[in-house]
Amino acid sequence: MDSAEFAGILSDMVKRGDRFVVATVVATSGSSIAKPGFKEIISESGEIVWGTLGGACPESVIIDESLSVLRKGEPKTIRIHLEKTEAAVQALLRKEENEIYVETFCGGQIEVFLEPYLPRERMIIVAQGGRDDIEDSLVALGKKIGMEVVVFDHAPQLREQPDRLISGLSGELEQFQTSDRDYIVVLTKGERDIQTLKDLSGKKFRYIGLLASRKRVQYDFERLRSLGVGEDFLKRIHAPIGENIGAVTPEEIAVSIIAQIIRVRRAPVKEERMEESPKTSGAC
Repeated sequence: MDSAEFAGILSDMVKRGDRFVVATVVATSGSSIAKPGFKEIISESGEIVWGTLGGACPESVIIDESLSVLRKGEPKTIRIHLEKTEAAVQALLRKEENEIYVETFCGGQIEVFLEPYLPRERMIIVAQGGRDDIEDSLVALGKKIGMEVVVFDHAPQLREQPDRLISGLSGELEQFQTSDRDYIVVLTKGERDIQTLKDLSGKKFRYIGLLASRKRVQYDFERLRSLGVGEDFLKRIHAPIGENIGAVTPEEIAVSIIAQIIRVRRAPVKEERMEESPKTSGAC
């Protein structure tokens, strides 16, 4: 395998913010074609972008496990057993965790480490312009919890510098690419709420919150419904924003928002498909 080519592809995918898994063979036994050090890069669509682990037999289960690792965001090691049908069925009854059985005449085992690569989590703040102590505090706190902080502010007066400041004309937010690792905080505080939320309604995100009074939230939502914004989006908006900790000062309000973001961030991600362990794959 060409390690320079692997490094180049890996670097390009990280720069683009792609979601993918690197699968590495760490140990083998028996007659497996795979050797320690063999690698694959598997995209979030289940495509093998680069490399091989030694043949078609275990590929489908490695792809399935890689997609599960991407959803959970945590690395793990799996052991693939290349077994005859009877042995695979017996293994299923034992229910050994992270043990996968492929029905084949090859024999042997492959131990594979699956490492997810995910874009850095971002806090995206859409601000009102001008001096805002909540905005400043959020920039500082967002960095402290390890997020990349992006601020949309047409007239910024920030003491804290975000990782990225976008201060152009309207329309930039609508064109901005987001993902399900983004946490969006809307601080527009008035009529700009409507266009901002409308621009965000078709985007991916893990969290979105709106700083507004209950009366303002009701008004904004009625306007958005009249503009054709769907209920699925409106139900996802945390409004009024923040955990109920009795916050009063701008700094306390920022802490309550960060607390809510952390709660969502640490909540378990639901699996799209529940699978039993151990698993078996069709014969090859």
